[in-house]
Amino acid sequence: MNKLWENAKDNLSFLLVCVLVFAAIFLLAKLFEKFAVHGQRKAQGARYVAYVGMFSAIAGVLMLLEIPLFFAPSFYKMDLSELPVLLCAFYLGPVSGVTAEFIKVCIKLLLKGTTTAFVGDFANFVVGCMFVLPASAIYHAHKSKRNSIIGMIVGTLCMTVVGSIFNAYYLIPKFAQLFGMPIDVIVSMGTAVNQRIVSVPTLVLYAVVPFNLLKGAVDSLLTFLLYKRLEKLFFKE
Repeated sequence: MNKLWENAKDNLSFLLVCVLVFAAIFLLAKLFEKFAVHGQRKAQGARYVAYVGMFSAIAGVLMLLEIPLFFAPSFYKMDLSELPVLLCAFYLGPVSGVTAEFIKVCIKLLLKGTTTAFVGDFANFVVGCMFVLPASAIYHAHKSKRNSIIGMIVGTLCMTVVGSIFNAYYLIPKFAQLFGMPIDVIVSMGTAVNQRIVSVPTLVLYAVVPFNLLKGAVDSLLTFLLYKRLEKLFFKE
């Protein structure tokens, strides 16, 4: 009975953290749009909902197509779901990007469920927003090819730094706690693919950091190549 109560408290505290973080990120996106975004494209009502829904649906499907990485344990897999979310944010602004990021995760959960007690899905949302928010805010501050590149570089660095800290101090311990798994077991999964991984800090250094840098670089490159082509298709006006 005591263990059941402890599990309930752990799950409740995790849910509360999720709600607070979601609210903080949406507030940050609103502040970005109010103070940092200029010349934002206006798409109201049904058209706005249609655009956000379309990009969210594409992202949700792409989130299911996971790519294993040779340098990281099996629970770190890359996907290209941030690509349509970043495109949405570039077209419509930071709030649209955060909204698409949230809907994307919900679609993935509806289609596949969770294999990480929602910790991985929560991480995907938070880390994805840390990439999309700064990238889109910098781009919308003054729309140009140069600013888009700067924004994506800054977004990649923010995602890497925040993702690393978040994994080390919250996500990995919380994953171990919710699954009742010793952290040493998680670290050993990293050791199996890289002998230099012997602790949580080295797991972050040799798996999480290159993972986020690679993900940011690939999504940034594809966004750079596709953005103007898709803009002519979706925003002819």
